[in-house]
Amino acid sequence: MDLFEYQGKQLFARHGIPVPSGEVAETPEAARSAAERIGGKVVVKAQVQVGGRGKAGGIKLADTPAEAEEHARAILGMDIKGHTVHTVWIEAASAIVKEYYASITFDRGEKKPLVMLSAMGGVDIEEVAASNPEALARLHVDPLTGFQAHHARWLVSNAKIDVGAQKGVVAILQQLYAAFIDLDAMLVEINPLIWTESGDVVALDAKVTIDNNALYRHSDLAEMQQSVTEDEQERMAQERGVTYVKLDGDVGILGNGAGLVMSTLDVVALAGGRPANFLDAGGGSQADEVVTALEVLLSDTKVKSLLINIFGGITRCDEVAKGLLTALDKMNATLPIVVRLDGTNEEEGRKIIAEQAPDNVVVEQTMLSAAQRAVELAKGA
Repeated sequence: MDLFEYQGKQLFARHGIPVPSGEVAETPEAARSAAERIGGKVVVKAQVQVGGRGKAGGIKLADTPAEAEEHARAILGMDIKGHTVHTVWIEAASAIVKEYYASITFDRGEKKPLVMLSAMGGVDIEEVAASNPEALARLHVDPLTGFQAHHARWLVSNAKIDVGAQKGVVAILQQLYAAFIDLDAMLVEINPLIWTESGDVVALDAKVTIDNNALYRHSDLAEMQQSVTEDEQERMAQERGVTYVKLDGDVGILGNGAGLVMSTLDVVALAGGRPANFLDAGGGSQADEVVTALEVLLSDTKVKSLLINIFGGITRCDEVAKGLLTALDKMNATLPIVVRLDGTNEEEGRKIIAEQAPDNVVVEQTMLSAAQRAVELAKGA
């Protein structure tokens, strides 16, 4: 779960990481009121989960509350790389001396957290890593011993952080690691981490990604989860506990198991089609779960055909067939549906569909033939 900047800063502040004072606003008038309360110069920042906000005109400096209101009016509703701005963050302006970069992510290859620090902040870290790799200090942390003060000092030394900022950066790295562990995060990133004229080190931006599988341990993040999901189908899937990612194609995909669904996406692309989504109904999908998954899929008006690819290991193909019939009866779906059943009780499942399914449902024997048929039906819809 990716959070907005203001949400990340709120979590940072809870963990003792210094951030500029700020308030969220959803209207130009609220932005003006926030600027009045903050006082002095403020920055109006679009809240979208995509980079390049500044270049797109989504970050503006305001000298007065009236100017903050004017900027908010221009930014709210703006489209930035396909993301609509619904909220802005009104933040006290900072007197910046130097910009740094700090982040912690989980390195799956090493099975350890990876801490990175650079004196070259404010730009994409990929550019720094490619053009000046020695400017990026990296350290893997043993999760059993944790991140220690000497680790932070080693990173600060190797990243060549300015002497006046070193003490502040060391403290923030330790607080950032504590937040990473406490939040069950997959990524915490500050870019830029700034050294100010007053000598403080402050997080000027915040990027936080939480592990969805750990959300049951964080009831306080439930509200944030709702606010970060704009798409109707993705929100519906979240509410019903379905693993769903919306894509930009027109062939709907439903499978049981992440690996099978990923393979199905590839085969649809091989057949010349464009998948509309990733939807994993789970390895032990029963009739009710299939109904729930189909309700999410069929609510997307862009889907022109649907490919259901089920391998019956734990899942019984006859149970999937019954769930499909229940969903179709309940939703009165008329779009073309291609079903591929393979594994436990596959013959029984195919028989149920052949005898009881409506005319818009067809069965294919292999994954490739099913994908080809689904793509063909989507193009002809």
